[in-house]
This record gives sequence, structure tokens and C-alpha cells, in this order.
Amino acid sequence: MRDNYETTKNEMQDAFLAYPQDRMISRFGLRHDADHLYIRFFDRSYRIDRRSGKAEWLDESSGEWVSAGFNDAMTIYDVLCQSKEGCHPAFEWVSVSGFSPIMGGSLSRGLDFFSNAGASFEGKSAELAAACERIGGRKWRGGDAAYELDMFPFLPVALRFYDSDDEYSASLQFYTDRNILDYMHYETLMFALSYLLHRLKEETA
Repeated sequence: MRDNYETTKNEMQDAFLAYPQDRMISRFGLRHDADHLYIRFFDRSYRIDRRSGKAEWLDESSGEWVSAGFNDAMTIYDVLCQSKEGCHPAFEWVSVSGFSPIMGGSLSRGLDFFSNAGASFEGKSAELAAACERIGGRKWRGGDAAYELDMFPFLPVALRFYDSDDEYSASLQFYTDRNILDYMHYETLMFALSYLLHRLKEETA
């Protein structure tokens, strides 16, 4: 029996087909052909089948296309299908934690997970920096490791890591463009950052 995540992803895959693909292409300048739409997500190439809605990413080491996971597929579907008309970056950074009081309710608990994320990289600031650079990160300001990364070519995020010391535990902070919720739902932002954390953990393991 398929788990709930796979079921939800497949439902969104089907729902994708109901949205005008020409609008997606125009809004985000997507490369496309008769069979697929193409988009970059955290320095990986993705394609979406224009007839089935299936999302895949290119494994550059093997040259094979691999079925997208829940977090990356759901982020891509939400941005392509649900972004607001005229969405554009504000070019103003805000902390992701600042969205928690706005959203409230059960959604605010998403930040609990990220509040402990720094522990995964304790003593690994150099390794984290190298991992960020391997996925296209650009050095950012402050912290023991801080990088700006392209979630999409048109939408960056940033992270700042402080390693532990005698007084404080390791901490990892995330920042996004102030207009991020014009591009995706708050839940989807949690999916995107969960995906990024998983990638970085893999790179620093």
C-alpha cells in the first residue's frame, strides 16, 4: 500500500495537468519542448512530463532521470501552479522564523524542526560551507558558514550557521525573500527547506 506522501504527490501530479502550461512557461521563462517543462531546483535539473505531470530530476553522475521525491515535487508543483499573478521578488531578506506568528496554529510547529537543525552540522562548518558551494551557493554575510542559494533561478534563499561554543548550541537560520508567499504556500516553504536540509546532510555525511 502506498504511503500518504506518495498518494499526495501523485494527486498533485494529476492536478498539475489542469493548469495552463503556457502560463507557467511565460511566468518563469521555462525551457520546454513538446514533451517536458524544465526547471532548476537547488542546482538540479528537473523536468515535468506535459502529459502525465510526473516530475523527475537528472542524476548527472549516471545521466538518468530519477523520480522526484515528495518535498521537491510538491515545491515545484506549488510554484508552477499556485504562484500569484505578477509575483516578483522584493529583494529584501526576512527570517523564516518571522512567518511563524503570522501563520500560527499547527503550521507554526514547522519551525520546531528547523530550530534543532543546527545540531546536524555541529563541528562541521567547513563541511557545510563546501556542501553549499557544491550546490551552487554563494557566500553570504555573518556566521561560521553563510550562503545564498537558488531554490529556483528566480527565487533565492539563504542560510546562516553558527557553530556551538561554551555558551550556545549550534544554530542554523534560514532567510527568504519577503515576497516568498506570493510564490508558494507556507507549508510548501517547509517542504523546500526540508529538502535543502536533506541535501546538505547527504553532502556532509
